Order: sequence, then C-alpha cells, then structure tokens
Amino acid sequence: MPSSDNQHDIDIAKVSERAQDIEDKLPKLRQWMAQAKLMLALVRDYWSGRYRQVPYWVISACALALLYVLNPLDVIPDVIPGLGYLDDATVVAFCLKLIERELERYRLWKEGGGGGQAMTNV
Repeated sequence: MPSSDNQHDIDIAKVSERAQDIEDKLPKLRQWMAQAKLMLALVRDYWSGRYRQVPYWVISACALALLYVLNPLDVIPDVIPGLGYLDDATVVAFCLKLIERELERYRLWKEGGGGGQAMTNV
C-alpha cells in the first residue's frame, strides 16, 4: 500500500474506501456509468496492487473525478433537479477523455483475466 503522506495517495485511498457511495451515485450519470465504473475498478485495482501498469497521473485524475462526483457541495449542487448532476457528468467526461487510452488498456487487461494476477511496471 502506498504511503499516505502524499495528498494524491490520500485521495486514492478515500476513493477506494468510499467506492460504494460512488457506485450508488453513478446511475445518475447514465451516459458515462460504464466508463465511470471502470475508472472506479481501475483505482481499486491500483490501490490493491493488482494493476500498476498505469501512469500515476491517470490514477490521480480518476480519483479526483470520482471524489468530485461524491461531493454533494460541488459547482451545481446535486439537489437541483435536472441540473444537479450536469457538472458531475462534465468532470467525468473530461477525465474520460484524458485517460481513454489507459482506460482501454486496463479494460483489455481486465477482460483478459488479469483480475487474478498483479501487473506492475517493469
């Protein structure tokens, strides 16, 4: 497990710990739900050490986007009907655009049965 004296590591740990809260909120972002769940799985597999073949900035971007989704007091509060999740969707979509290649590599690894073995940078 990475050292928690780095703010990014703390954010990644927070995403991993609050994964269920994030998953509960994802259905409201229907268009990006599958990709957002894949982002969450990537963060969890990274944190557990199962998948490390990814640049750290990708994990940081995922963690920050997912923490933004979790935050009820964001730019447009989630309680505003119809608009409350617009900013969440925008943040997730922006993050997905930034990390699309790495997320596709991870998806292929996961579909290839990589979930049972650790993959680290060599």
